[in-house]
Amino acid sequence: MRAAVRDRYGPVSAVAVQEVPVPAPAAGEVLIEVCSAGLDRGVWHVVTGLPYLMRLTGFGLRRPRQPVLGSDVAGRVVASGPDVDRPRVGDAVVGIGSGTFARYTVARADRLVPKPTRLSFGQAAAAPTSGLAAMQAVHEVGRVEAGQHVLVLGASGGVGSLAVQLAALAGARVTGVAGRAKLDLVRSLGADRVIDYAQDDPCDGSIRYDLILDIGGRRRLGTLRTALTRDGTLVIVGGENGGRWTGGVGRQLRAVLRSTVSRQRLTAFVSSPTPQRLERLRLALEQGLTPVVTETYSLKEVPRALRDLEAGRIRGKSVIEVRSTREQGPD
Repeated sequence: MRAAVRDRYGPVSAVAVQEVPVPAPAAGEVLIEVCSAGLDRGVWHVVTGLPYLMRLTGFGLRRPRQPVLGSDVAGRVVASGPDVDRPRVGDAVVGIGSGTFARYTVARADRLVPKPTRLSFGQAAAAPTSGLAAMQAVHEVGRVEAGQHVLVLGASGGVGSLAVQLAALAGARVTGVAGRAKLDLVRSLGADRVIDYAQDDPCDGSIRYDLILDIGGRRRLGTLRTALTRDGTLVIVGGENGGRWTGGVGRQLRAVLRSTVSRQRLTAFVSSPTPQRLERLRLALEQGLTPVVTETYSLKEVPRALRDLEAGRIRGKSVIEVRSTREQGPD
């Protein structure tokens, strides 16, 4: 089968589409014929191997343990390994797989849920990683409440676009921050107010927020605290540009330590795809939460998709379409 692979860490130019063997499902796994696969910033990190701390978490120290890229997947089950009752062969599913930028991928059965019928395969494939992070940030860690004033930094990205929707659906007043070209998108997602970060500073203290979601940002903790209410909550979701060794982890750790001596809750988390969280995400998607897919690429265009992601040209999420819409067929 054809797959987007790289055999070493390095620039996105090292990614190539090649023929590789079809994987076989082990116990507790299923084989999925991939319709669409989601692309997120995490894929860029596993291509480059940065920050170095990431390599110690199972991705491979000197070279990638899994050469095929991708984890988010939407497709159909075509075979199953031992000890799998559900999903069944023929079921349309969405979730987290291993090496999803390929014609076929394997995934643990407990990391899959039925594909929401209201979403296309492309929309569904954009949901798992970003949707799980957004739900944890808004509900589990942020503990959003109706009537609160919420600031979303990075509101036009994959996580941010879903976080804006979730906070608005919870009854919060949402201010979304993005570049000028993306403000209309953020407003359409339910934000009550939008800010162009190049023109105005959302953290100048003129407005205090009950909850700040800092998605992939790099603002200083002191600056973010200035924009919080006295007992407000800051949730740091990921982090970029924090150095080649630890990325944004250092800022996250400093936030947690600072929180021990402050009335403000300064928090961070590591997103994880438990069956319970995936089911809650599925229900939210069935009830109206909608991933924003603005760019679709073919399998052979994965290197270009990564370059566009690297350059910040993507609004919402981009998706790798492995099978054409005609081939995907009905749910």
